[in-house]
Amino acid sequence: TAGANHKQMWNGLLALVILILYSVAVAALVLMALFYTHSEGCMYNKVLIGVNGGLCLFVSLVAISPCVQNRQPHSGLLQSGVISCYVMYLTFSALSSKPPETILDENHQNVTICVPEFSQGLHRDENLVTGLGTTILFGCILYSCLTSTTRASSEALRGIYAAPETEVARCCFCCVPDGEADAEGHAEKRGGQTVIYDEKKGTVYGYAYFHFVFFLASLYVMMTVTHWFHYESAQIEKFFTGTWSIFWIKMVSCWICVCLYLWTLIAPLCCPTREFSV
Repeated sequence: TAGANHKQMWNGLLALVILILYSVAVAALVLMALFYTHSEGCMYNKVLIGVNGGLCLFVSLVAISPCVQNRQPHSGLLQSGVISCYVMYLTFSALSSKPPETILDENHQNVTICVPEFSQGLHRDENLVTGLGTTILFGCILYSCLTSTTRASSEALRGIYAAPETEVARCCFCCVPDGEADAEGHAEKRGGQTVIYDEKKGTVYGYAYFHFVFFLASLYVMMTVTHWFHYESAQIEKFFTGTWSIFWIKMVSCWICVCLYLWTLIAPLCCPTREFSV
């Protein structure tokens, strides 16, 4: 996006990336509609696939709407395309964790529906979810490592320890904490909070909140791995089948992802006096 202002080649590359992202999202939506729905059932799957697809279309339209573009010129289809692909992954993960449904065929025999034929017996759809999740995890870690490096931390790695400095961090909240007007006057002008690199005088986050978030993350991982295992009523043949609790937790996490991205788009409109840095 930075090079698009100087060379038209970057505009073409940007358009290509956007096209690939939306092609992947649409293809995932179509495949889920084919493999996880049935003409005689799967009502939850049909409704939720349609809802999540509509949410992706909605946030894409909001991202390119004139009112959002006036406040955030860098907002566009690239970000919404990434969010759409991630929402499709979360939807696929939720559908793979849903308990299968059964109906009676013309021979009055139980037939399992709402589950891809290739996943029966070997659970290949859950293996695919695990592989995609691992890829996304390492991609996020790599992106975080490449983008979170600051001048102070890079100099510290080289053994250069400069005096403690401050900079303004990006924040989505509308209010700045009270009592910091004198010490952080320059930060208020830019509408952010002060980041202190020297933790001897202060920290940039709460240790209790940090560990509480990772505590919840650990519980989430255990829930997804063990399928909310209850040893009292456990049956070995049903150990790897989906459960409704996991299905709804993953589906709600998908909606929270959309709401968070939508808030980043409309926050400048809700707080017009606050300056949001890009």
